[in-house]
Amino acid sequence: MTSVSDISARQTARQHRIILAIVLLAWLVVVVIAGGRGVFEAGPARPPLPVFIAVALPPVLFALLYRASRHVREFALSLDLRLVTAMQAWRIGGTMFLVLYSFGMLPGLFAWPAGIGDVAVGLAAPFVLQAMNVERRGWERYLFWHNIAGLADFAGAIATGVLSSNSAIGFFASAAPTVSMGLLPLSLIPTFAVPLWIILHMISLIRLRRIRAGI
Repeated sequence: MTSVSDISARQTARQHRIILAIVLLAWLVVVVIAGGRGVFEAGPARPPLPVFIAVALPPVLFALLYRASRHVREFALSLDLRLVTAMQAWRIGGTMFLVLYSFGMLPGLFAWPAGIGDVAVGLAAPFVLQAMNVERRGWERYLFWHNIAGLADFAGAIATGVLSSNSAIGFFASAAPTVSMGLLPLSLIPTFAVPLWIILHMISLIRLRRIRAGI
């Protein structure tokens, strides 16, 4: 027999999913409109500040809301850690950077570390997930380093992307024309996909810390 608490928990979970869907859709719409208007496009006379803000703001907001809001905290902690880990498998899409590089559309300084790093994290995700499913000895360590590798990959990709960009700090920009990560559709990667995956890494590390603490 279903208890009142079970019904309430399901209703709360449903409300959280609806709110999450609305937030993600609104976020996507904003960055699509901004990308279409060239907001994230840098130039030789200015640093890529809008892209930095777009990458950093969502994870910072999540961290603040996690500490300030019980509902955000409960929702984050209710997410299936296996699902959060499995979503990192989508990072194999980083092969796109290498494909664009092969056509001379992206600089190698950015494409190689970003592409190989994403593919490595994406390919490792199923193995980490398998270790979690069978509770293999040391799975917490595998998960920890998988998250650290994923965050390090983003840090490296952002750094090399900026240094090879057509911006005021693009010290290694190529003279040959390349596609811009500040314009649609590629602008969705640093303004939506990257910060979303960073938040997933944050949730995974939070959950892992609580598991290790026995909470």
